[in-house]
Amino acid sequence: MIRPRHRIAALAGALAAVTTLVACGENTAGSGGDAGPPRPGGTLRYGLSGAPTCSDPAQSGTNQTIYVARQVVDSLTDQNPATGEITPWLAQRWEVSPDAKVFTFHLVDGVTFSDGTALTADSVRDTFDAIIRLGGVEAPLGVSYLANYVGTTAVDKLTARVEFSQPNAQFLQASSTPQLGILAASTNAKSADARCAGDNIGSGPFTYAEYKQDISATLAKRVGYNWGSAVFGHKGEAYLDRIEFTVVPESGVRTGSLSSGQLDAISDALPQDAPQIEATGGRILSTSNPGTPFGLQFNVTRGPLRDPAVRQALLPALDRQQLVDTVLGPQFKPATSSLASATPAYLDQSARLAYDPAKAKSLLDQAGWVPGADGIRAKNGERLSFAITFSQVFAGNQAVLELVQQQLRQVGVDLKLDLVSTPEAIARQNGKDYDSVYGNSTRADGDILRTSYALVGRNLNARGPIPALDQVLDQQLATTDTAARAALIQQAQREVLDNGLILPTVELSQAIGAAGHTQDLTFEASARLQFFDTWLSGH
Repeated sequence: MIRPRHRIAALAGALAAVTTLVACGENTAGSGGDAGPPRPGGTLRYGLSGAPTCSDPAQSGTNQTIYVARQVVDSLTDQNPATGEITPWLAQRWEVSPDAKVFTFHLVDGVTFSDGTALTADSVRDTFDAIIRLGGVEAPLGVSYLANYVGTTAVDKLTARVEFSQPNAQFLQASSTPQLGILAASTNAKSADARCAGDNIGSGPFTYAEYKQDISATLAKRVGYNWGSAVFGHKGEAYLDRIEFTVVPESGVRTGSLSSGQLDAISDALPQDAPQIEATGGRILSTSNPGTPFGLQFNVTRGPLRDPAVRQALLPALDRQQLVDTVLGPQFKPATSSLASATPAYLDQSARLAYDPAKAKSLLDQAGWVPGADGIRAKNGERLSFAITFSQVFAGNQAVLELVQQQLRQVGVDLKLDLVSTPEAIARQNGKDYDSVYGNSTRADGDILRTSYALVGRNLNARGPIPALDQVLDQQLATTDTAARAALIQQAQREVLDNGLILPTVELSQAIGAAGHTQDLTFEASARLQFFDTWLSGH
């Protein structure tokens, strides 16, 4: 089986959260009516809308991958989804140096991996060192979170000191992500490919029982687990005995399987699915994703997108509310900035993104792009035409982009849709072989702008230096004062739009279909599911 060589962070990123108390979006997950006290046991059958790209939490990127991999790995910290507060998990407490270069974690005693070995400060060091060895192609998010990593010192068995050569204010929140989850020595010693085979050893509440790439994954309850996050709803072991994840790409098939009782929960329930789900006693659970919204991220070195005036003219050309109303439904929101509204330090730039096709046409007229006989503009013999490369990691992507295509044509822009497989999208990104790429990245911290737009790293815009943007992205890493850091992140949002690096479309939300007997499906702060507290009534 050929697996992707690079998980696409842009198509669904990871979680972290700032230490300030913030709300991370409405969370409507919960029980289906009054089912009484939780009952342990049973197997939850879950329908994924897409195949996990890799079983390794460190290499996970897409939502469907994280739903599976998150359950087998614990992190040093966790994030309260209601408040944004960083809370204990494997680390019972920590200290951060004033210059944000040194982070010292004091671990919970008695934690073991599923192979029986002890989780110690050495495990923290080995995990982070292994992520650096994986590199930015295989583990782009983890490597980004470990920017300027010097190393980890095991001060003693239960004290790990993580050091950076430059300030890294985002790291405490990053320590709550599955990408930086702590893994056993046997997993850390493996190659990137071997780590995707479904035998990853973590200390989490579930273990891999079976993993079939592109088909299914089965998790089994970890017997004896008793070191859950402070955010979890109960102590001790998970309630479920097993979770069976099956890949079901077709929305109608997922919905039909849920309504007929073949599945207990499904990903990406679309608005048209709601009546059928509710008619059989089910419900749709939703929450908004923090991070970057979905959007067209431009390669500013190719075609008409080289022209800054074109990129600016595209911003008012989209009717984003129509995208939501026509394709997605009320649990989604139009994008109003280069960060989603549930993200700490979000800056409302809805005025910059207001639908104004007359303004879009005027800007293009002023820049010398003249409509042709077919309505598509041209300048100096070059048509105002470019392609958008995307894959179906989110069920609504194609329908949204088809409507974007129609809206842009109304102002004289020819958008070509280039639907490819996830591995092909990865290859195109690595080679900068695209006009634009479509995706989002989930994280409850404004540092996701650095991951998405920094000159060093993925640089999906294929851009050269932009001093004003580069400076604020660097400065926010060196700023521990919450208010000052938020101001820098807000300035970075302005710079991203000022330079026309993205055409935002919609904010991602999770919409999970759940049967009436599926209780306490819980969203973590990254808007992904946490199954530790989930249980089945009537089994």
